[in-house]
Amino acid sequence: MQYISTRGNDGPLGFEDALLSGLARDGGLYLPTEWPRFSIDEIRSMQGLSYTELAGRIMAPFCEGEIDQAELTSMARDAYAGFDDPAIAPLVKLNDNIHVLELFHGPTIAFKDYAMQFLARAFDRALQAHGKQAVILGATSGDTGSAALEAFQGRDAVDVFILFPEGRVSPVQQRQMTSVDAPGVHAVAVPSDFDACQDIVKTLFNAHEFRDQVNLSAVNSINWARLMPQIVYYFSSALSLGAPDIKVAFSVPTGNFGNVFAGYVAAQMGLPVERLIVASNQNDILTRFFESGTMQREAVAPSHSPSMDIQVSSNFERLLFELLGRDGNAVNEAMATFAKTGRFDVDASVLEEAHNIFAGYRLDDAATIAEIRHSATIDHMVLDPHSAVGVGAARMALADGTIPAGVPVISLACAHPAKFQDAVASATGETPALPTHLSDLMSRSEKQLFADATPDAVKALVLQEKRSI
Repeated sequence: MQYISTRGNDGPLGFEDALLSGLARDGGLYLPTEWPRFSIDEIRSMQGLSYTELAGRIMAPFCEGEIDQAELTSMARDAYAGFDDPAIAPLVKLNDNIHVLELFHGPTIAFKDYAMQFLARAFDRALQAHGKQAVILGATSGDTGSAALEAFQGRDAVDVFILFPEGRVSPVQQRQMTSVDAPGVHAVAVPSDFDACQDIVKTLFNAHEFRDQVNLSAVNSINWARLMPQIVYYFSSALSLGAPDIKVAFSVPTGNFGNVFAGYVAAQMGLPVERLIVASNQNDILTRFFESGTMQREAVAPSHSPSMDIQVSSNFERLLFELLGRDGNAVNEAMATFAKTGRFDVDASVLEEAHNIFAGYRLDDAATIAEIRHSATIDHMVLDPHSAVGVGAARMALADGTIPAGVPVISLACAHPAKFQDAVASATGETPALPTHLSDLMSRSEKQLFADATPDAVKALVLQEKRSI
């Protein structure tokens, strides 16, 4: 399998090279040159596989020629061995129409663990094979950071620097990052929002001399290998409801567009997907795009669902590449316009194609709290604010007929409610408890670095703190 950039001027290159590069050198994002596709019979034959067996089967085509299915299955088995539910990603019925996919059974109780635990093992394998060390630089709106620091701690060939917006993550999210006390892993507070942190990361990846000097790589969802393991739980949940013999829809709480794009990939691979519901909070740039065909950047408004407080959804570039007929020049032009003006538009025909599978909805903070309260009192399930946005959007899509009657909706629960105790307590009157392995989290000592919100400040910090391995 070969990979190319969405901007048309990097690649093709193999899976491990794309993994270690993270962001393409032309500023774009890597995608496979073509989507592997399973037949209906092949998907039907996946029923009954364990989650790790399914992971090996789904990911094998993306690593063809470099990592075989048996080794991928073994890597997945190791990655998910510590998850606290034997199903790894259990599907729980909320009501007659909606099922909730619990993606919070990993060590940091958020969906990022499903990719990050696998990614750490993929990095180990690739760096050992290439005889290299790496510096991983990433930005987080909350959950990516803790998942990355947890997964990569204790790995001698990697130094990790995760930028997070100071004061804009939940107390639990921050302590999960700052309490990781291991050599080579660093939580870095930046006095700005997530979009500024993400811009710094992209700028430093495009500073090729620095990038090559420290062998810079990425674990954000700009790295294709971060998205690849997420495709698996779309297949696993749909199969458990009877796919491929029935269609299913998915409702996905979305900020950076990576998780829902993994669902789009599952559909390209042959999974019968009726609709992908893009569920936004009040930072609704994606919902506005699917309503109007205009991507318009606005100021970030802090919310009860901080992991979605994003106005520049990096992974949308991958979908744009698909919608524009894989024309790298057209993508490059659109992204340059967006960088300069904070806006780009697509033709009506492009928006119509997007509507064939996507629909956008939004919940503001008041609606989010109301959904948490409703799900707890009526459906007897406590949701975190992000998961509540997904369930609320699913209810709206069913009510307005976007999802046809009889099509089950799988709503992704992306975090444990205890990660956002204040919001859940305000909705339900009860503070959700952290799982046992995190019960002492808020009393753990903290270790963090600070950097101004400039590429030069972060570059200097990396050069100062990275280990000489």
